[in-house]
Amino acid sequence: MKRITALILTCLLSVGLLCGCGAQQPEPALPEIIIGSDTYPPYVYLDDNGDPTGIDVEIATEAFRRMGYQAVFTTIDWEQKKTLVDSGEIDCIWGCFSMSGREYDYQWAGPYAISRQVIAVDAGSDIYTMGDLAGKTIAVQSTGKPEDLFLHHRIADIPEFGAIISLEDRGVQYAALDCGYVDAVATHEMAILQYMEDYGAEFRILDKPLLVTGIGVAFSNNDNRGLAQRLTETFAQMRQDGTLQEILGRYLEHPETYLEVESLGQ
Repeated sequence: MKRITALILTCLLSVGLLCGCGAQQPEPALPEIIIGSDTYPPYVYLDDNGDPTGIDVEIATEAFRRMGYQAVFTTIDWEQKKTLVDSGEIDCIWGCFSMSGREYDYQWAGPYAISRQVIAVDAGSDIYTMGDLAGKTIAVQSTGKPEDLFLHHRIADIPEFGAIISLEDRGVQYAALDCGYVDAVATHEMAILQYMEDYGAEFRILDKPLLVTGIGVAFSNNDNRGLAQRLTETFAQMRQDGTLQEILGRYLEHPETYLEVESLGQ
């Protein structure tokens, strides 16, 4: 009886050892990349569980995974973005960030997509062209591209507005138009389309865009890790294998039109 018991224990021990050898070991955690952004649907926003999601979150997660990092998004004061990235508090800035006019302010990865800066008005407005905005009130995001274009007259045919209102919160900017407090807003096309879908707002986008620009990821000029170049190369791979189009297609119609970055130099 003792011999049988010993055999059973030996078998159980052997099985246990074999099972232990075959068990998968957890993969080591990847080093984190801290990404500074703000809420900007459909690029970056919180899902029903309070977790970051959106176009840029999905692209960042996959791109940095390929590079051996874990992407971690943190909400920042957008007006302090350059100070934060230069101090090292965040590793990069990502959130539908236009590269145009900022080429020397940062090390850039990208462009990974294009963005159209547009003007939107109420659907019943009598404003149809840029010239019709003379004497009107327009809202822009503070430190955003339209604010820079208007305040410094960087594009032709800018009229004399009645007032340019700079707002830190994009949601307030769109709500101001929805409530009739301003005559127009200038913003990224995809962002205003998302607001219209989410809130049932009836806006009309003027036919001629203010600017068609590349959007990219900004690293500090003091960053010597080579991440911007590696990320640019990863974007090229993701464009070639269809990953970028697949991600954009989950949020937008005709995603291929937002990937025509080669047309920016024409």
